[in-house]
Amino acid sequence: MSPGGRVRLAIVGGRRGGSFHTALDVLADKVELAAICDPDEAVRRQWAEHHPHVRRFERYEDLLEWDGCNAVLLATPLQLHARQSVQAMTAGKHVLSEVVAATTLDECWELVETVEKTGMTYMMAENYCYMRPNMMVLNMVSQGLFGDIIHAEGAYIHDTRDLAVRPDGSLTWRGELHRDFSRNRYPTHSLGPVAQWLGINRTDRFVSTVTLVSDPFGLRRYVRDHFGDRHPGARPGFFQQGDSAVSLLRTEKGALVVIRVDSCSPRPHNMTHYALQGVTGSYLSPRYHGEDPLIWLEGRSQGYTDGKPPKWDSLWKYADEFEHPRWKQWGEQASRAGHGGGDFFVIEDFVNAVLGGTPPPIDVYDAVTWSSLIPLSQESVAKGGSAVEVPYFAARRKKS
Repeated sequence: MSPGGRVRLAIVGGRRGGSFHTALDVLADKVELAAICDPDEAVRRQWAEHHPHVRRFERYEDLLEWDGCNAVLLATPLQLHARQSVQAMTAGKHVLSEVVAATTLDECWELVETVEKTGMTYMMAENYCYMRPNMMVLNMVSQGLFGDIIHAEGAYIHDTRDLAVRPDGSLTWRGELHRDFSRNRYPTHSLGPVAQWLGINRTDRFVSTVTLVSDPFGLRRYVRDHFGDRHPGARPGFFQQGDSAVSLLRTEKGALVVIRVDSCSPRPHNMTHYALQGVTGSYLSPRYHGEDPLIWLEGRSQGYTDGKPPKWDSLWKYADEFEHPRWKQWGEQASRAGHGGGDFFVIEDFVNAVLGGTPPPIDVYDAVTWSSLIPLSQESVAKGGSAVEVPYFAARRKKS
Protein backbone atom coordinates (compact mmCIF):
# COMPACT_ATOMS: atom_id res chain seq x y z
CA MET A 1 0.00 0.00 0.00
CA SER A 2 0.98 3.61 -0.41
CA PRO A 3 1.64 5.63 2.78
CA GLY A 4 -1.95 6.89 2.66
CA GLY A 5 -3.36 3.37 2.64
CA ARG A 6 -4.21 3.47 -1.05
CA VAL A 7 -3.94 0.63 -3.54
CA ARG A 8 -0.91 1.13 -5.78
CA LEU A 9 -2.18 0.03 -9.19
CA ALA A 10 -0.30 -0.79 -12.39
CA ILE A 11 -2.19 -0.78 -15.69
CA VAL A 12 -1.05 -3.46 -18.11
CA GLY A 13 -2.13 -2.58 -21.65
CA GLY A 14 -1.98 1.16 -22.13
CA ARG A 15 -4.47 1.63 -24.96
CA ARG A 16 -7.53 0.11 -23.32
CA GLY A 17 -6.20 1.08 -19.89
CA GLY A 18 -6.60 4.75 -20.74
CA SER A 19 -10.37 4.38 -20.35
CA PHE A 20 -10.04 4.25 -16.56
CA HIS A 21 -8.72 7.81 -16.08
CA THR A 22 -12.05 9.13 -14.77
CA ALA A 23 -12.43 6.41 -12.15
CA LEU A 24 -8.84 6.77 -10.98
CA ASP A 25 -9.24 10.53 -10.61
CA VAL A 26 -12.49 10.30 -8.64
CA LEU A 27 -11.18 7.51 -6.40
CA ALA A 28 -7.73 9.06 -5.84
CA ASP A 29 -8.15 8.80 -2.08
CA LYS A 30 -8.26 4.99 -2.41
CA VAL A 31 -6.10 4.16 -5.42
CA GLU A 32 -2.87 5.53 -6.87
CA LEU A 33 -1.71 4.90 -10.43
CA ALA A 34 1.82 3.62 -9.87
CA ALA A 35 2.87 2.19 -13.24
CA ILE A 36 1.97 1.52 -16.85
CA CYS A 37 3.16 -1.52 -18.78
CA ASP A 38 2.96 -1.79 -22.56
CA PRO A 39 5.32 -3.22 -25.21
CA ASP A 40 4.60 -0.30 -27.55
CA GLU A 41 7.02 2.58 -26.99
CA ALA A 42 4.57 5.08 -28.49
CA VAL A 43 1.94 4.11 -25.91
CA ARG A 44 4.42 4.43 -23.06
CA ARG A 45 5.54 7.81 -24.36
CA GLN A 46 1.94 9.04 -24.51
CA TRP A 47 1.38 8.02 -20.90
CA ALA A 48 4.60 9.82 -19.91
CA GLU A 49 3.26 13.06 -21.36
CA HIS A 50 0.15 12.98 -19.16
CA HIS A 51 1.54 11.12 -16.14
CA PRO A 52 5.27 11.91 -15.90
CA HIS A 53 5.47 10.55 -12.35
CA VAL A 54 4.24 7.07 -13.34
CA ARG A 55 6.81 4.29 -13.74
CA ARG A 56 6.80 2.75 -17.22
CA PHE A 57 7.59 -0.86 -18.12
CA GLU A 58 8.02 -2.58 -21.46
CA ARG A 59 8.09 -6.14 -20.08
CA TYR A 60 5.37 -7.57 -17.84
CA GLU A 61 7.90 -9.74 -16.03
CA ASP A 62 9.87 -6.65 -14.98
CA LEU A 63 6.72 -5.05 -13.59
CA LEU A 64 5.96 -8.14 -11.50
CA GLU A 65 9.43 -7.99 -9.93
CA TRP A 66 8.91 -4.33 -8.95
CA ASP A 67 7.69 -3.77 -5.39
CA GLY A 68 6.23 -0.35 -6.16
CA CYS A 69 2.74 -1.71 -6.90
CA ASN A 70 0.53 -4.25 -5.19
CA ALA A 71 -2.20 -4.65 -7.82
CA VAL A 72 -2.50 -4.90 -11.60
CA LEU A 73 -5.29 -4.11 -14.02
CA LEU A 74 -4.97 -6.40 -17.05
CA ALA A 75 -6.20 -4.67 -20.21
CA THR A 76 -4.30 -6.94 -22.60
CA PRO A 77 -5.52 -9.29 -25.38
CA LEU A 78 -8.00 -11.74 -23.86
CA GLN A 79 -6.00 -14.91 -24.54
CA LEU A 80 -3.29 -13.58 -22.18
CA HIS A 81 -5.53 -12.87 -19.19
CA ALA A 82 -5.42 -16.22 -17.41
CA ARG A 83 -1.65 -16.67 -17.61
CA GLN A 84 -0.94 -13.06 -16.64
CA SER A 85 -3.38 -13.29 -13.72
CA VAL A 86 -1.68 -16.39 -12.36
CA GLN A 87 1.73 -14.76 -12.74
CA ALA A 88 0.60 -11.64 -10.88
CA MET A 89 -1.02 -13.45 -7.96
CA THR A 90 1.99 -15.75 -7.62
CA ALA A 91 4.12 -12.59 -7.42
CA GLY A 92 1.94 -11.29 -4.58
CA LYS A 93 -0.17 -8.80 -6.54
CA HIS A 94 -3.96 -8.48 -6.59
CA VAL A 95 -5.62 -8.74 -10.02
CA LEU A 96 -8.42 -6.89 -11.78
CA SER A 97 -8.72 -8.63 -15.16
CA GLU A 98 -10.59 -7.41 -18.18
CA VAL A 99 -12.88 -9.97 -19.80
CA VAL A 100 -12.63 -12.82 -20.44
CA ALA A 101 -10.96 -14.52 -17.45
CA ALA A 102 -9.86 -17.66 -19.32
CA THR A 103 -10.34 -19.49 -22.62
CA THR A 104 -9.85 -23.14 -21.58
CA LEU A 105 -11.16 -25.26 -18.71
CA ASP A 106 -7.60 -25.91 -17.55
CA GLU A 107 -7.07 -22.15 -17.26
CA CYS A 108 -10.33 -21.82 -15.33
CA TRP A 109 -9.28 -24.38 -12.75
CA GLU A 110 -5.77 -22.93 -12.51
CA LEU A 111 -7.21 -19.50 -11.75
CA VAL A 112 -9.43 -20.91 -9.00
CA GLU A 113 -6.56 -22.86 -7.47
CA THR A 114 -4.20 -19.87 -7.59
CA VAL A 115 -6.67 -17.57 -5.83
CA GLU A 116 -7.28 -20.19 -3.16
CA LYS A 117 -3.56 -20.85 -2.73
CA THR A 118 -2.30 -17.26 -2.66
CA GLY A 119 -5.23 -15.55 -0.95
CA MET A 120 -4.89 -12.60 -3.33
CA THR A 121 -7.92 -10.60 -4.43
CA TYR A 122 -9.06 -11.49 -7.96
CA MET A 123 -11.91 -9.73 -9.75
CA MET A 124 -13.05 -9.82 -13.36
CA ALA A 125 -13.93 -6.37 -14.72
CA GLU A 126 -17.23 -7.24 -16.43
CA ASN A 127 -18.38 -3.66 -16.83
CA TYR A 128 -21.74 -4.48 -18.48
CA CYS A 129 -23.03 -5.71 -15.11
CA TYR A 130 -22.82 -2.12 -13.90
CA MET A 131 -24.84 -0.37 -16.60
CA ARG A 132 -27.63 1.64 -15.04
CA PRO A 133 -30.61 -0.39 -16.34
CA ASN A 134 -28.90 -3.70 -15.58
CA MET A 135 -28.26 -2.69 -11.98
CA MET A 136 -31.78 -1.35 -11.60
CA VAL A 137 -33.23 -4.65 -12.84
CA LEU A 138 -30.93 -6.49 -10.41
CA ASN A 139 -32.31 -4.36 -7.57
CA MET A 140 -35.88 -5.16 -8.64
CA VAL A 141 -35.12 -8.87 -8.91
CA SER A 142 -33.65 -8.85 -5.39
CA GLN A 143 -36.91 -7.34 -4.12
CA GLY A 144 -38.99 -10.07 -5.78
CA LEU A 145 -40.76 -7.99 -8.40
CA PHE A 146 -40.23 -10.60 -11.14
CA GLY A 147 -41.07 -13.64 -9.02
CA ASP A 148 -39.50 -16.94 -10.07
CA ILE A 149 -37.35 -16.48 -13.18
CA ILE A 150 -38.34 -18.53 -16.23
CA HIS A 151 -36.20 -17.19 -19.07
CA ALA A 152 -33.44 -14.67 -19.75
CA GLU A 153 -31.57 -13.42 -22.83
CA GLY A 154 -28.32 -11.63 -23.41
CA ALA A 155 -26.65 -10.58 -26.64
CA TYR A 156 -23.51 -8.70 -27.64
CA ILE A 157 -23.67 -7.70 -31.30
CA HIS A 158 -20.76 -5.49 -32.27
CA ASP A 159 -19.34 -5.34 -35.80
CA THR A 160 -15.57 -5.52 -35.29
CA ARG A 161 -14.51 -6.94 -38.65
CA ASP A 162 -12.14 -4.02 -39.12
CA LEU A 163 -10.32 -5.12 -35.95
CA ALA A 164 -9.76 -8.66 -37.26
CA VAL A 165 -7.63 -7.73 -40.29
CA ARG A 166 -4.90 -5.09 -40.55
CA PRO A 167 -4.72 -2.66 -43.48
CA ASP A 168 -2.02 -4.84 -45.08
CA GLY A 169 -4.31 -7.89 -44.98
CA SER A 170 -2.58 -9.72 -42.12
CA LEU A 171 -4.66 -11.00 -39.23
CA THR A 172 -4.73 -9.39 -35.80
CA TRP A 173 -5.05 -11.56 -32.71
CA ARG A 174 -8.81 -11.26 -33.12
CA GLY A 175 -8.56 -12.47 -36.69
CA GLU A 176 -6.43 -15.41 -35.60
CA LEU A 177 -9.12 -16.44 -33.13
CA HIS A 178 -11.68 -16.32 -35.97
CA ARG A 179 -9.36 -18.46 -38.07
CA ASP A 180 -8.65 -21.11 -35.46
CA PHE A 181 -11.82 -21.68 -33.40
CA SER A 182 -15.58 -22.13 -33.68
CA ARG A 183 -17.34 -21.25 -30.42
CA ASN A 184 -19.13 -18.59 -28.43
CA ARG A 185 -15.93 -16.64 -28.08
CA TYR A 186 -16.83 -13.53 -26.04
CA PRO A 187 -19.79 -14.36 -23.80
CA THR A 188 -19.39 -12.40 -20.58
CA HIS A 189 -20.92 -9.09 -21.71
CA SER A 190 -24.07 -11.04 -22.53
CA LEU A 191 -23.95 -13.52 -19.68
CA GLY A 192 -22.72 -11.48 -16.72
CA PRO A 193 -25.79 -9.33 -16.01
CA VAL A 194 -28.12 -12.28 -16.68
CA ALA A 195 -26.15 -14.54 -14.32
CA GLN A 196 -26.45 -11.95 -11.57
CA TRP A 197 -30.21 -11.62 -12.11
CA LEU A 198 -30.56 -15.39 -11.79
CA GLY A 199 -28.37 -15.65 -8.71
CA ILE A 200 -25.88 -17.95 -10.43
CA ASN A 201 -23.33 -19.30 -7.92
CA ARG A 202 -25.53 -18.01 -5.08
CA THR A 203 -29.06 -19.43 -5.27
CA ASP A 204 -28.85 -21.28 -8.60
CA ARG A 205 -26.26 -22.63 -11.01
CA PHE A 206 -25.81 -23.54 -14.67
CA VAL A 207 -25.96 -27.29 -15.30
CA SER A 208 -25.80 -27.74 -19.10
CA THR A 209 -25.30 -25.79 -22.32
CA VAL A 210 -25.73 -26.19 -26.09
CA THR A 211 -24.15 -23.98 -28.77
CA LEU A 212 -24.71 -23.57 -32.52
CA VAL A 213 -22.66 -21.31 -34.80
CA SER A 214 -23.48 -19.88 -38.23
CA ASP A 215 -21.12 -19.84 -41.20
CA PRO A 216 -18.67 -16.88 -41.43
CA PHE A 217 -20.53 -15.12 -44.24
CA GLY A 218 -19.96 -11.56 -43.04
CA LEU A 219 -16.25 -11.80 -42.27
CA ARG A 220 -15.50 -13.65 -45.51
CA ARG A 221 -17.35 -10.99 -47.49
CA TYR A 222 -15.51 -8.21 -45.65
CA VAL A 223 -12.13 -9.73 -46.51
CA ARG A 224 -13.10 -10.28 -50.13
CA ASP A 225 -14.41 -6.71 -50.53
CA HIS A 226 -11.30 -5.14 -48.96
CA PHE A 227 -8.49 -7.47 -50.08
CA GLY A 228 -9.82 -9.36 -53.08
CA ASP A 229 -10.57 -12.97 -53.89
CA ARG A 230 -6.92 -14.02 -53.60
CA HIS A 231 -6.79 -13.36 -49.86
CA PRO A 232 -7.11 -16.72 -48.07
CA GLY A 233 -9.77 -15.28 -45.78
CA ALA A 234 -12.06 -14.75 -48.79
CA ARG A 235 -12.20 -18.50 -49.36
CA PRO A 236 -14.61 -20.92 -47.66
CA GLY A 237 -13.03 -22.92 -44.86
CA PHE A 238 -10.36 -20.41 -43.83
CA PHE A 239 -12.26 -18.87 -40.91
CA GLN A 240 -13.56 -21.46 -38.47
CA GLN A 241 -15.50 -18.97 -36.36
CA GLY A 242 -18.98 -18.26 -37.64
CA ASP A 243 -20.44 -14.78 -37.55
CA SER A 244 -23.17 -15.52 -35.02
CA ALA A 245 -22.93 -17.93 -32.08
CA VAL A 246 -25.98 -18.81 -29.96
CA SER A 247 -25.75 -20.71 -26.68
CA LEU A 248 -28.61 -22.09 -24.61
CA LEU A 249 -28.00 -22.73 -20.91
CA ARG A 250 -30.23 -24.44 -18.36
CA THR A 251 -30.05 -23.78 -14.64
CA GLU A 252 -30.56 -26.22 -11.80
CA LYS A 253 -33.87 -24.52 -10.96
CA GLY A 254 -35.08 -24.92 -14.54
CA ALA A 255 -34.59 -21.42 -15.98
CA LEU A 256 -33.44 -21.11 -19.60
CA VAL A 257 -30.85 -18.58 -20.81
CA VAL A 258 -30.11 -17.65 -24.43
CA ILE A 259 -26.76 -15.97 -25.16
CA ARG A 260 -25.82 -14.58 -28.59
CA VAL A 261 -22.44 -13.16 -29.63
CA ASP A 262 -21.94 -11.67 -33.10
CA SER A 263 -19.00 -9.48 -34.13
CA CYS A 264 -19.32 -9.70 -37.93
CA SER A 265 -22.89 -8.73 -38.85
CA PRO A 266 -23.46 -5.16 -40.12
CA ARG A 267 -26.30 -3.33 -38.38
CA PRO A 268 -27.04 0.04 -36.75
CA HIS A 269 -25.01 0.56 -33.60
CA ASN A 270 -26.77 -1.00 -30.60
CA MET A 271 -24.43 -3.59 -29.15
CA THR A 272 -26.47 -5.08 -26.34
CA HIS A 273 -29.75 -6.89 -25.88
CA TYR A 274 -31.16 -8.20 -22.61
CA ALA A 275 -34.48 -9.72 -21.62
CA LEU A 276 -35.85 -11.23 -18.45
CA GLN A 277 -39.07 -13.16 -17.90
CA GLY A 278 -40.42 -14.03 -14.50
CA VAL A 279 -43.83 -15.25 -13.39
CA THR A 280 -44.83 -11.74 -12.26
CA GLY A 281 -42.78 -9.45 -14.48
CA SER A 282 -40.88 -9.00 -17.72
CA TYR A 283 -38.01 -6.75 -18.87
CA LEU A 284 -36.78 -5.83 -22.36
CA SER A 285 -33.76 -3.65 -23.11
CA PRO A 286 -33.87 -0.96 -25.83
CA ARG A 287 -33.78 -2.07 -29.45
CA TYR A 288 -32.05 1.12 -30.58
CA HIS A 289 -30.44 4.22 -29.11
CA GLY A 290 -32.94 6.69 -27.79
CA GLU A 291 -35.58 4.09 -26.89
CA ASP A 292 -36.41 3.49 -23.24
CA PRO A 293 -35.89 0.08 -21.65
CA LEU A 294 -39.29 -1.55 -21.11
CA ILE A 295 -40.82 -3.35 -18.14
CA TRP A 296 -44.13 -4.96 -17.24
CA LEU A 297 -44.96 -5.75 -13.62
CA GLU A 298 -48.01 -7.61 -12.43
CA GLY A 299 -50.16 -5.37 -10.25
CA ARG A 300 -48.29 -2.23 -11.31
CA SER A 301 -48.43 -2.11 -15.11
CA GLN A 302 -51.57 -2.13 -17.21
CA GLY A 303 -53.07 -5.53 -17.95
CA TYR A 304 -54.83 -8.62 -16.66
CA THR A 305 -55.91 -7.30 -13.26
CA ASP A 306 -57.74 -4.29 -14.75
CA GLY A 307 -59.23 -6.14 -17.72
CA LYS A 308 -57.11 -4.31 -20.29
CA PRO A 309 -54.44 -5.71 -22.65
CA PRO A 310 -50.98 -5.76 -21.02
CA LYS A 311 -48.95 -2.65 -21.81
CA TRP A 312 -45.24 -1.97 -21.35
CA ASP A 313 -43.99 0.77 -19.05
CA SER A 314 -40.72 2.63 -19.35
CA LEU A 315 -38.21 1.27 -16.83
CA TRP A 316 -37.48 4.85 -15.83
CA LYS A 317 -41.04 5.18 -14.50
CA TYR A 318 -39.79 3.22 -11.49
CA ALA A 319 -36.41 4.94 -11.12
CA ASP A 320 -37.35 6.94 -8.01
CA GLU A 321 -38.37 3.75 -6.23
CA PHE A 322 -35.95 1.16 -7.58
CA GLU A 323 -32.81 2.95 -8.79
CA HIS A 324 -29.86 0.89 -7.58
CA PRO A 325 -28.28 2.49 -4.48
CA ARG A 326 -24.86 2.50 -6.17
CA TRP A 327 -26.19 4.61 -9.03
CA LYS A 328 -27.87 6.96 -6.57
CA GLN A 329 -24.50 7.48 -4.88
CA TRP A 330 -22.12 7.53 -7.83
CA GLY A 331 -24.30 8.07 -10.90
CA GLU A 332 -22.87 11.49 -11.81
CA GLN A 333 -19.27 10.28 -11.63
CA ALA A 334 -19.99 6.91 -13.25
CA SER A 335 -21.80 8.47 -16.20
CA ARG A 336 -18.56 10.23 -17.16
CA ALA A 337 -16.68 6.91 -17.35
CA GLY A 338 -16.80 4.40 -20.19
CA HIS A 339 -19.06 1.42 -20.81
CA GLY A 340 -22.18 2.94 -19.31
CA GLY A 341 -20.51 3.65 -16.00
CA GLY A 342 -18.98 0.21 -15.70
CA ASP A 343 -15.40 1.45 -15.99
CA PHE A 344 -15.95 3.42 -12.80
CA PHE A 345 -17.70 0.76 -10.73
CA VAL A 346 -15.24 -2.04 -11.47
CA ILE A 347 -12.40 0.09 -10.12
CA GLU A 348 -14.37 1.06 -7.02
CA ASP A 349 -15.42 -2.51 -6.23
CA PHE A 350 -11.94 -3.91 -6.78
CA VAL A 351 -10.24 -1.28 -4.65
CA ASN A 352 -12.79 -1.69 -1.86
CA ALA A 353 -12.25 -5.46 -1.89
CA VAL A 354 -8.46 -5.07 -1.65
CA LEU A 355 -8.58 -2.44 1.09
CA GLY A 356 -11.31 -4.20 3.05
CA GLY A 357 -10.08 -7.76 2.58
CA THR A 358 -13.58 -8.71 1.39
CA PRO A 359 -14.66 -10.85 -1.59
CA PRO A 360 -15.28 -8.80 -4.75
CA PRO A 361 -18.78 -8.96 -6.26
CA ILE A 362 -17.45 -10.67 -9.40
CA ASP A 363 -15.03 -13.15 -7.86
CA VAL A 364 -12.94 -15.89 -9.44
CA TYR A 365 -15.81 -18.40 -9.30
CA ASP A 366 -18.10 -16.05 -11.22
CA ALA A 367 -15.30 -15.17 -13.63
CA VAL A 368 -14.55 -18.76 -14.60
CA THR A 369 -18.22 -19.80 -14.67
CA TRP A 370 -19.05 -17.08 -17.18
CA SER A 371 -15.83 -17.52 -19.16
CA SER A 372 -16.13 -21.32 -19.29
CA LEU A 373 -18.82 -20.92 -21.92
CA ILE A 374 -15.96 -20.41 -24.40
CA PRO A 375 -14.45 -23.92 -24.16
CA LEU A 376 -17.83 -25.53 -23.38
CA SER A 377 -19.36 -24.00 -26.50
CA GLN A 378 -16.41 -25.19 -28.56
CA GLU A 379 -17.01 -28.72 -27.30
CA SER A 380 -20.72 -28.48 -28.06
CA VAL A 381 -20.12 -27.17 -31.59
CA ALA A 382 -17.61 -29.96 -32.26
CA LYS A 383 -20.28 -32.48 -31.19
CA GLY A 384 -22.84 -31.05 -33.59
CA GLY A 385 -24.68 -29.00 -31.00
CA SER A 386 -24.90 -31.63 -28.28
CA ALA A 387 -25.40 -30.64 -24.66
CA VAL A 388 -22.35 -30.50 -22.38
CA GLU A 389 -22.19 -30.24 -18.61
CA VAL A 390 -21.20 -26.94 -16.96
CA PRO A 391 -18.67 -27.45 -14.14
CA TYR A 392 -19.75 -26.15 -10.75
CA PHE A 393 -16.64 -24.13 -9.92
CA ALA A 394 -18.36 -22.31 -7.04
CA ALA A 395 -18.83 -25.53 -5.09
CA ARG A 396 -15.26 -24.91 -3.93
CA ARG A 397 -16.20 -21.54 -2.46
CA LYS A 398 -17.77 -23.27 0.55
CA LYS A 399 -14.59 -25.25 1.17
CA SER A 400 -12.02 -22.51 0.60
